[in-house]
Amino acid sequence: MDDVFKALADPSRRALLDRLNARNGQTLRELCAGLDMARQSVSKHLAVLEAANLVSTVWRGREKLHYVNAEPINAIAERWIDQYDRTRVHALADLKTALEAPVSKPEFVYTTYINTTPERLWQALTDPTFTKQYWGVTFDTDWAKGSNMTWNERGATITDPEQVVLESSPYTRLAYTWHTFTQEWADRNQFFDEEKIAKLRDEPRSTVTFDLEQRGAVVKLTVTHEGAETVLEGVSEGWPAIVASLKSLLETGAVLPAS
Repeated sequence: MDDVFKALADPSRRALLDRLNARNGQTLRELCAGLDMARQSVSKHLAVLEAANLVSTVWRGREKLHYVNAEPINAIAERWIDQYDRTRVHALADLKTALEAPVSKPEFVYTTYINTTPERLWQALTDPTFTKQYWGVTFDTDWAKGSNMTWNERGATITDPEQVVLESSPYTRLAYTWHTFTQEWADRNQFFDEEKIAKLRDEPRSTVTFDLEQRGAVVKLTVTHEGAETVLEGVSEGWPAIVASLKSLLETGAVLPAS
């Protein structure tokens, strides 16, 4: 947490976060445009933000895209906001909200570090015994590339030929298409109104990717969700909670209480 506060203390780094918050997924060249800073200085500031886990990066071909990562802000909020009067930390709460706002590109990126092994994390992402605990979802699939997936969520069974495993490299990378928004699923999730359900059904199918990278005694987990706007509005709020509960389960043996 000290690295996060140190990174946020510099006004130039806060300015870079503001630019990413306004338009996520920018290259170094795009971030430098209009700034009174040398490219090398911007690169160094981004390195500090990435080291503090405030910025996540994703390669798209030859381009390195930068995204605001809300995970450290969530940790600050949990550590401080729950213990002190919210009115005294209103600015911090506003920052948390801003960093979790839907991204301007059809992509959501979230990174955290978990004290576990790649093998154990892979099991937690694929084994229904684990997924049901921290997510409330289980999958019927053999996790081979191209295999179909049946989703089981809130008593709804969701099947569709387009629900498939896209990538499956054990302990390093897993990707699959998102579920179909069926009427049964909608009936089980009554907090979605009819207008939003209609939008979800009309949008292209989104995909989620999990990248696992060993970093010493911990594993860096990056969740990337690509899809249409309405889908990302939901997952940008849901993924931080799901990943936090997954992290808690692997590190303490217990999931986080449901909000």
